[in-house]
Amino acid sequence: MSLILGILAQSAGAAGSASSYESIASTTVGLLGTASVTFSSIPATYTHLQVRAISRSDRVSSAGDGMLVQFNSDTGANYSYHYLQGDGTSVTAGADTSVTSMIIPRSGSATQTAGIFGATVLDILDYKNTNKYKTIRTLGGNDANGSGIVSFFSGSWRNTNAITSITIDQQNGTNFVQYSSFALYGIKGV
Repeated sequence: MSLILGILAQSAGAAGSASSYESIASTTVGLLGTASVTFSSIPATYTHLQVRAISRSDRVSSAGDGMLVQFNSDTGANYSYHYLQGDGTSVTAGADTSVTSMIIPRSGSATQTAGIFGATVLDILDYKNTNKYKTIRTLGGNDANGSGIVSFFSGSWRNTNAITSITIDQQNGTNFVQYSSFALYGIKGV
């Protein structure tokens, strides 16, 4: 799985080489699951941030589950996002504005084959710049034993504050299940 995340990270086009990434924090979900994952006290010593996730939701669906992202505990309608995704047969696109979180791709779900987890790479650009709104881009997807979805999402948090915390939740499920893993990296350089 780490090879898949590495390939997704390079494909997502994050700035810098592999040596430009520095691990800030990581967590793996335990036996009882967890409703959300939060990275807090994020240092302002990098240019960009990247979250890499291997995740599975307890949502009862064969379609997987999206994830929701909020910054600095902001639950106001200050987010927007748009997406393009495909399942090998069809392509869909959409957008939403003035919502309370950004949707990103994609966890596996409870009714998919055991052991199927989604893979996601989330880039957060210029996270400490207090002169502009924050922008994200995300590449991810999940396999469903021969079918599945690959998605590209981007979004905006309409706030100029530096990002000091990131909260990730499921879109439809109640918990991320055991062995879901989330890692936060700082990106040095341009």
